[in-house]
Amino acid sequence: MIFETIAQTDHEEVVFCQNKDAGLKAIVAIHNTVLGPALGGLRMWPYKTEAEAVNDVLRLSRGMTYKNAVAGLNLGGGKAVIIGDPSKDKSEALFRAFGRFVNSLGGRYITAEDVGIDVNDMEYVFRETEYVTGVHQVHGGSGDPSPFTAFGTLQGLMAALQFKHGNEDVGKYSYAVQGAGHVGMEFIKLLREQGAKVFVTDINKELVQRAVDELGCEAVGLDEIYDVDADVYSPCALGGTLNEKTIDRIKAKIICGAANNQLATNDIGDELTRRGVLYAPDYAVNAGGVMNISLEIDGYNRERAMRMMRQIYYNLGRIFEISKTENVPTYLAADRLAEERIALIGKIKLPHMGNGGTRFQGRMRGQ
Repeated sequence: MIFETIAQTDHEEVVFCQNKDAGLKAIVAIHNTVLGPALGGLRMWPYKTEAEAVNDVLRLSRGMTYKNAVAGLNLGGGKAVIIGDPSKDKSEALFRAFGRFVNSLGGRYITAEDVGIDVNDMEYVFRETEYVTGVHQVHGGSGDPSPFTAFGTLQGLMAALQFKHGNEDVGKYSYAVQGAGHVGMEFIKLLREQGAKVFVTDINKELVQRAVDELGCEAVGLDEIYDVDADVYSPCALGGTLNEKTIDRIKAKIICGAANNQLATNDIGDELTRRGVLYAPDYAVNAGGVMNISLEIDGYNRERAMRMMRQIYYNLGRIFEISKTENVPTYLAADRLAEERIALIGKIKLPHMGNGGTRFQGRMRGQ
């Protein structure tokens, strides 16, 4: 039923990649290339079934289309997944084989880091294709995008505080941060730098202890994070934590975090609106990382990247105003903003069919 499935989600292309010798089983999903080549990360995860992997890559790639559109990037949306355990199945051969598949797409899909992948893995992919972002600085790339994702999340938070409370005084409020990984920890640092009270939880107890010892946070249990009496709930780990089981427990009046796909269903977003809770749509908030790595395509500049992050503040402001004016939930306002841009550009552009000129200036490939 794969054609029926991708027809329902409006995907342009889904590619199944396998290399038996390297142990590679991967899927690349290109959702929409009206705005430009599809940019989206590579995720490695021990999916229980192939159907689970397909559903994940389709969902994630569609989300990248909306994220890139709202961020104002000339990029479409795509994603890739490798079926495997990142703790034991990684190898040079695996990632170089994947790189060759990416290269065969001729620039329609550009990959990057995601869950289970780090900059060292991208080094191997980069040996086989130029269509990689987030490569190490020694190659002229931008490196780890986590600090930029966190800084962009802070911009989204400030926009939410301004809309809800009429000020941007981050340190005046308290935060329940779920997740202290790469992005979560960077976000916590930014909150603490402004004197904010931060409650933190993570499946990795060592990371929680680090946040307590080094940053002065207060640790809470994995399940207790939903009961914390904080002003802002910040999901920065896995998605779907806003669901029927948690929504009644969350006391925060603002939800703003870096995690993807925070709403388990659209109905949850509707209910948050009815309750007067301001939800900052995840893909608008966490766009800092993709904004940063997108600059590698035409020549990376860190100062330009930091200036781009401020656009997240203005994007969230527009989303909140659309929500208020049109009396729709914020997640729907964000979707409308993305769809309007795609439709407008779609009137003058066809889908992207491959690399059309010199790109990735200033980068160096090789051993």
